[in-house]
Amino acid sequence: MLTPSRLGMQLLMAWSLASLAAAFVPWFLQPWLYAGALLLSLFLLDLILLMVLKKPSIARELPYRFAVGEKGDVKLSILNASRLPMHIEVFDGIPAESSAPALPWSGIIPANTTAQVRYSVTIPERGEAKFSTLSYRLRGPLRLLHRRFSFPLDQSVKVYPNYAPVMRLSLLATEHRQEQMGIVLRSRGGNSKDFHQLREYRKGDSLSQIDWKATSRRLQLISRDYQEQRNQHIVFLLDSGRRMRSLDGDAPHFDHCLNALLLVSYVALRQGDHVAVQSFGGADRWMPAVKGNHAMATILEHLYDAETTQSPSDFIEAAERLMMRFRRRALVIVMTNLRGEDADEIIPALRSLQTRHLVLLASLCEGVVRDAVDETITDFSSALQHVAARQYMGERKEVLAHLQAHGIQTLDVTADQLAVGLANRYLDIKAAGKL
Repeated sequence: MLTPSRLGMQLLMAWSLASLAAAFVPWFLQPWLYAGALLLSLFLLDLILLMVLKKPSIARELPYRFAVGEKGDVKLSILNASRLPMHIEVFDGIPAESSAPALPWSGIIPANTTAQVRYSVTIPERGEAKFSTLSYRLRGPLRLLHRRFSFPLDQSVKVYPNYAPVMRLSLLATEHRQEQMGIVLRSRGGNSKDFHQLREYRKGDSLSQIDWKATSRRLQLISRDYQEQRNQHIVFLLDSGRRMRSLDGDAPHFDHCLNALLLVSYVALRQGDHVAVQSFGGADRWMPAVKGNHAMATILEHLYDAETTQSPSDFIEAAERLMMRFRRRALVIVMTNLRGEDADEIIPALRSLQTRHLVLLASLCEGVVRDAVDETITDFSSALQHVAARQYMGERKEVLAHLQAHGIQTLDVTADQLAVGLANRYLDIKAAGKL
């Protein structure tokens, strides 16, 4: 498709305006005709040069994976195989709703040269993202005409949950530096520890840690060193029903739960535990238990395209399926957005799980509801909103209190507190030897 360039349009408009002068000034008519003939010749020459110019060869190189909301670098290789410099403007076919501030890219590629174009793109949704047809526009050597082309270049790439907090945690040099993220390893007495090794006594060691036989042999105080129990099982029961589509900030509750799940999974795998995942609420996806630091790749592969559905969340059915699938004792973390009307269903479901497992309900609380409770009442509308919010929060508290009365642990926090809060609760459970 041929279109005039900005310079071409300006020249055409100037020549058209000059026709007014040619109509009233007789001596100006002939120069105006000569100018028109010259302009037509230049356009024809630019057209011929554009037709002679070889189409570029373009290749796209994508990263192996993207993280939702994080920038990923894409590389375009553009080969100019013609004998003339190529003035080109490129816009890549990025996925819908994505952003790439550096596009469109424009530049001059010398003859018989390959240009490497890099740009960053941010993809806002998880799953399979498709890069489609690339569009480019060539400018004639005289800068009067543009010729547009489409280059079929369909590719797909996986977009994973935003695991930046997990990767940041992995860079911490020692286990105790997890405190930089607010995750605190608490050391407590009790049967939650396995014997690890003997070492010299350190100031602050309890008397119960001293190994008196080793002390008498070596004639110096020797302490026993313990480590958290390993090879325990963590099962995430992840709600993917319609309630998890509620937005908190720029992301739905489901994505906040995924980020928390990844962080706790990483901590659990480092502790030597097994991690399994089951989703419910219109999607029955099961990932058997995995173990080891390399297992994070398996968890990411399982979850990257998980989506919410329009179906309601059936807690009883989810509990029954998990009881059939997983018979070993485990810490079952139920991740959902608790509602007051869930009492008749979620209480018997979690109590059923409790007969075999240790159950922790991790419930997301909408920040906007808590804000409505704390907001100052200024008019009738805000008063209604305040009353509705208090009633909603009160119903949630009743359900949580009922669960706690039956020995089921609960965590009710906002989205920004979920990941670290859940990791700390898991470490508390490990340290207390409850599992």
